Amino acid sequence: MHGQTDATIERLGRQVLEYAEGRLKLDPVPLDYTLTPEELLDRAGQTVTPDGLGGERAMDIFAEVLAPACLSVDHPRYLSFIPCAPSDAAAMFDLVVGASSVYAGSWLEGSGAVFAENQALRWIADLAGLPPQAGGAFVPGGTIGNLSALVAARHSARARAASATSEGSPTLRPWRVAATAGAHSSIQSACDVMDAELVTVEPDADLRLTGPALREVLEREGPESFFAVVATAGTTNFGVVDDLEAVAQVCADLGIWFHVDGAYGGAGLAAPSVRHLFAGVERADSFIVDPHKWLFAPFDCCALLYREPLLARAAHTQKAGYLDVLTEAPDWNPTDYSVGLTRRARGLPLWFSLATHGTRAYTDAVERTLEVARHAEREIAARPELELVRHRDLSVVVFRRLGWQPADYQAWSDRMLGDEFAFVVPTTHAGETLARFAIVNPQTTEDDIDAILDTMHE
Repeated sequence: MHGQTDATIERLGRQVLEYAEGRLKLDPVPLDYTLTPEELLDRAGQTVTPDGLGGERAMDIFAEVLAPACLSVDHPRYLSFIPCAPSDAAAMFDLVVGASSVYAGSWLEGSGAVFAENQALRWIADLAGLPPQAGGAFVPGGTIGNLSALVAARHSARARAASATSEGSPTLRPWRVAATAGAHSSIQSACDVMDAELVTVEPDADLRLTGPALREVLEREGPESFFAVVATAGTTNFGVVDDLEAVAQVCADLGIWFHVDGAYGGAGLAAPSVRHLFAGVERADSFIVDPHKWLFAPFDCCALLYREPLLARAAHTQKAGYLDVLTEAPDWNPTDYSVGLTRRARGLPLWFSLATHGTRAYTDAVERTLEVARHAEREIAARPELELVRHRDLSVVVFRRLGWQPADYQAWSDRMLGDEFAFVVPTTHAGETLARFAIVNPQTTEDDIDAILDTMHE
């Protein structure tokens, strides 16, 4: 398998590169479809065999059967969940990363890659207003980013508690996290993994975590039992940005780690039109944003940043004799700042796109999606059969079709996907089924929005 240079490998290389080039040139990309396991087995057959199919046949199966059975998340009318719309430069460079055999867990082994990734991280840290010493790493996604930040928060809080106890002041080992029910599901998952308790704070009428409500819960439950508060800068379901400034002040007053989950919405920091919504994020002890969501990088890529990286390093550095050459050096090793040791250079496609296009292009692209979201909000308000559920903070728009029941929303969604026209799945809130647009693709247009809304009038 290794080291072959014969004509067969050369043909396979050309086939792979031609497929990648063709996919990048598609305009528009097809939405494609979902198949059942039975349908896929019938079309693809058994692909893993003792003697192999040969690379060209395997590539044909992927191109003709498997790839069309995967929805294109970069389709301009893919508006469900949080889509991914990588720039061409970022997508192309992902090929380079895969081909380069770069291990980017340590400075010793991947100094060039880590250097470039750190420049991309610095751009994000500057957008958030974090101090010069802030830093971190790119991790697989928001779930690992949130978990890693909370592990660092708990380690730091318990170290302080142990220090206070040794000085004669008995102190609890904190085990709780505070957030609203609107926080991402990964927060509950992280608490489950850590055997921590998630205490929910009632949001205000605008679905935001606020300082007064947070303070009331913390003081009632005992602030010494909490090791972190999680605020959200753009909830997944509604795009809500919490009152970060007020929450930061409560955390400062009570000495609790302030984590901001901006996995989706943090990219809005690049847009002057909504930057004011993030006031207070510069006070975060840790912060995440997923470039694969709204900063036009391919899957999977989450930027995890710490105000004081040494606190994270103390929590995450793995110790072993074979790692001494790394852990005893003063170098910046990305694996010291998150859960996990083995690490690909997942931040390089973002870096390459930033280096290629410049940061102003990112501001323009994010602002473009916000323009389309504003149009969607206006268009929904103008149609008598539709009704906005909540005003828009960022680029998520949630609305109802008057008179529809849950089955109507699902049938509408299924019909559009079956026609390979659009992918817009319903959501729920407070027991009600609703429609929802997540607009993060700069190629989504006002006409796309109008065309989808027209199908709700039929």
